[in-house]
Amino acid sequence: MSQNTPDTLSIPDEDQFRAQYYALLGRLLAAPPDASVLTALTGSTGDNSELGQTVAALADAARSTTPAAIDDEYHALFIGMTRGELVPYGSFYLTGFLHEKPLARLRQDMARLRIERAPEVREPEDHIAALCEMMAGLIRGDFGDDQNDGPDLATQAAFFEQHIAAWAGQFFMDLETADAAVFYRPVGALGRIFMTIETTAFRMAA
Repeated sequence: MSQNTPDTLSIPDEDQFRAQYYALLGRLLAAPPDASVLTALTGSTGDNSELGQTVAALADAARSTTPAAIDDEYHALFIGMTRGELVPYGSFYLTGFLHEKPLARLRQDMARLRIERAPEVREPEDHIAALCEMMAGLIRGDFGDDQNDGPDLATQAAFFEQHIAAWAGQFFMDLETADAAVFYRPVGALGRIFMTIETTAFRMAA
């Protein structure tokens, strides 16, 4: 997704961390991580919280694999010969089919928020990676001139509720327990825990 690049230093630390988690999930789910991403992950440390322990588990998984192994795992999980073990699209999780009404509603909201699909992207916009990238951008205030003053919590909450909350938690649970998942098992756990945190935070702020 194309975006502007505002000064993220103006964003509170809590929102910067949220954006970073969304961006990380988006990167890991958009394509297999390369050697540089794996190296960065090995330096991650966590605290004693459930989320922190999962970050540490992801770092351990990064130390224990190779780009080639993750490429094979990603293919088995999300691509396959005709279809991967998981289908990471909102329309599929919500209706059982691709390119359904959830995707149409997302495209309407993207147009309203001035979120543009990057020319090189071929996947439908309701891919979980794209949605995580969009949430990161909304938190940072990347999209549209009217967001350059910082994150709009109401906009984030509405987007999350409309396009992510109803299915992403289940997707991440499925990823965490998928037969082909090794490196992606802690990725699933990280997403599941983070979705729960976001859901609770938005409800408390309402």
